[in-house]
Amino acid sequence: MVQKYIYMQTLTTAPVLHKTVTVNNLDIFYREAGPADAPVILLLHGFPSTSHMYRDLIRDLADRYHVIAPDYPGFGQSSIPSLTAFDYTFDNLALVIEQFIDKLGLTKFSWYLQDYGGPVAFRIISKRPELVEALIIQNANVYNEGLGPDVQEVGALQKAGDEKALLAAIVHKLSLEKIKEEHLLGAANPESVSPDSYELAHAYMSRPGVEAIQVALFRNYGTNFPKYPEWQQYLRTHQPRLLVVWGKHDRIFTWPGAEAYKRDVPNAEVHLLEGSHFALEEYHEEIAALIHDFLKR
Repeated sequence: MVQKYIYMQTLTTAPVLHKTVTVNNLDIFYREAGPADAPVILLLHGFPSTSHMYRDLIRDLADRYHVIAPDYPGFGQSSIPSLTAFDYTFDNLALVIEQFIDKLGLTKFSWYLQDYGGPVAFRIISKRPELVEALIIQNANVYNEGLGPDVQEVGALQKAGDEKALLAAIVHKLSLEKIKEEHLLGAANPESVSPDSYELAHAYMSRPGVEAIQVALFRNYGTNFPKYPEWQQYLRTHQPRLLVVWGKHDRIFTWPGAEAYKRDVPNAEVHLLEGSHFALEEYHEEIAALIHDFLKR
């Protein structure tokens, strides 16, 4: 269980900047804060969120770290190319983020991965391990035992070939009802979760063309499972410095997936929080304190 850390943020934290860089003819939006010469932390978001999910954590970390959080193509403030102009697969999301990293001149840094950030990042770091200073993983799964009921539901429908039921299940996951549930279900104190988080996520998902994009990514999600052994092998071989923080009551990726990281990286530090898939909504200060403590060691 996570301990209650006391963390006093300095009052001189640099402002969060909102930038855009062109990557392979796509405008990739990113949030950036902290001293230019400080150690870098790259924050990769999940579904149905954007870099907005890191709004508090960025400020928590920016007094000591150079923090960068991009939006993927089709998400947030980044370009939304049509399905005919861009093939929405996890391979391609990873390729864009890899090009983004190179465009910004990032070399060796810490990675914070949540949800979709896991399969995006592991595609990159398994072939370019030299980019990793440390890994911070929050509800980003690479183990079968971490697959929760929500993921298993979609997987079962895909396996059964029930296209009508599959599409209905995916579209439901894009609804405000389901997005709100993912933020609140399992939260220790739901009143501490800002409605802006799930309302904004839903607003982004409701834009023209975005539903079809998200359906395409859901259909492609199954390409991640066969890669789990490869990513686990990366962990065993390279033994990265690894901090795992996990919303214990997540129905998408369950807590056994957090504990499983210690199987491949015995020195991994694992903290389970009484929270949801979006644990940062309640615990950004505690997670920031854990990150500070972890990285300074």
